[in-house]
Amino acid sequence: MATFLQNKKTKLILILILAFVIRLAGISSRPIWYDEAFSILISEQGQSAILNGTLAVDSDSSAAEEHPPAYYFMLWGWIQTFGDSLLAVRMLSILISLGIILCIHQIAAHLFDPSTALTAAFISAILPFQIHYGQEIRMYVLLTFWLCLATLAFLKRQWILFSIAAALAQYTHNLAAIYLIPLAFTPIFQKDWKTLRSLTLAGFASIIMYSPWLIHIPAQISKVTNSFWIERPGIEKLFTLILIYLPDLPLPNNLLLPALFIATLTITLAAYQTYRAMKKDLTQAQNGLWLVYLSFTPPLLLLLMSQISPMYVERALLPSHAIFCIWLAWAFTKAKLPRPVQIFAFTMIFISAVIGFYQHITYKGFPYGQFDRINKSIQTRSQPGDVIIHSNKLSYLPSFYFNQKQDQSYIIDLPGSSTDTLSAVTRNILHLTAEENIESASADADRVWFIIYQNSMDELTSHDGKTHPQLEYLDQHFKLESIETWNDLKVYIYKK
Repeated sequence: MATFLQNKKTKLILILILAFVIRLAGISSRPIWYDEAFSILISEQGQSAILNGTLAVDSDSSAAEEHPPAYYFMLWGWIQTFGDSLLAVRMLSILISLGIILCIHQIAAHLFDPSTALTAAFISAILPFQIHYGQEIRMYVLLTFWLCLATLAFLKRQWILFSIAAALAQYTHNLAAIYLIPLAFTPIFQKDWKTLRSLTLAGFASIIMYSPWLIHIPAQISKVTNSFWIERPGIEKLFTLILIYLPDLPLPNNLLLPALFIATLTITLAAYQTYRAMKKDLTQAQNGLWLVYLSFTPPLLLLLMSQISPMYVERALLPSHAIFCIWLAWAFTKAKLPRPVQIFAFTMIFISAVIGFYQHITYKGFPYGQFDRINKSIQTRSQPGDVIIHSNKLSYLPSFYFNQKQDQSYIIDLPGSSTDTLSAVTRNILHLTAEENIESASADADRVWFIIYQNSMDELTSHDGKTHPQLEYLDQHFKLESIETWNDLKVYIYKK
């Protein structure tokens, strides 16, 4: 038995089993949110609807959807085979996540040795940032897999595989470029002109494969620029990046400072070990520095690009985080760290993982919600003449996913505003019921079930202290019967 457990392949299999079990936690009970519901609903419509939803152009010349279609196509095929239950659709992300761990293992083994590779695989298996998106029904885990595969192909000089993986990454998410660009600069920094020539040819081949989609990039950039919720990021993103890379966010206020201290201490210690390795010219120290470069250059590049056009979304940094896991594994195992300090470092990583994982499993606040339970509760109590109105699309779409037959509507975002991200084209494809305002939504209603996030009310109050206008209208024209609280969601029941 001891010999069996000492086998490298056995250890890798055990790590993959651990990762699988961890990612199964809460797979059905964890609430979905707007983006996940959108992924399922658009993918269910079929291939032509996916293409129409991603290629159509709105009246302002911006794309109806800001993401390429590769993930939606894959999810469509998966749903056709296994159904659209939360268990089924999240299982796709989990399996892709296990593929990422395998890629991380192979990259680390190529750069260092089997022991470091196993450590990197273990770290990626337990860190909450990888777990979170290893469950989520979005394209970021698939993006990470393609970019990790492209990195492995780059290291092994397998240029055909590199071209294909890089093209597929671009077809999965437009922000693949923020990782591929720093990766492409590697031969220049290393003054490896032979590799640069091969990489250039492989890059051109990748661009040719991606060229059918390139003509749609301006419209998708316009979508993000003109109608997107992302604000211009500031220097604070450097601190949130540290938290995301280790315990992940969100965290309760009482844990923010301790978590930031632990994460900062861990990363500082790894950086110091990298510096010592470079000073002592240790074997493979250059590889360790290259991992630092790929871990932190894409976030900085995205931060700089977002000063021109805000597009800073932390989940697009998942590929860099995969490389970060390899860097930690090398810094704390091969950079000549004293044994007690090594134990301390891995304890810090483990504490970060426990804090973040617990928060990930238990968090049910904004933008999540108990949409299935709310639907069933309203359905059992609704009467003829009742209408169900959602304050906006964030609560409507997940509710619509759970029960597409239930008659409910939502108030569209103010046209041209930063939150106006669900185009009329997409609404038609998904067969959504949208209203221009609360007046039209509640017209001729005997009773109104009004669903709104507490966050939506708090944001308005923090700006001007006024009552939410939709609630103000309902207060003027209906009588409030009761208010129900479902974590961060409020259900207001009004009678005429």
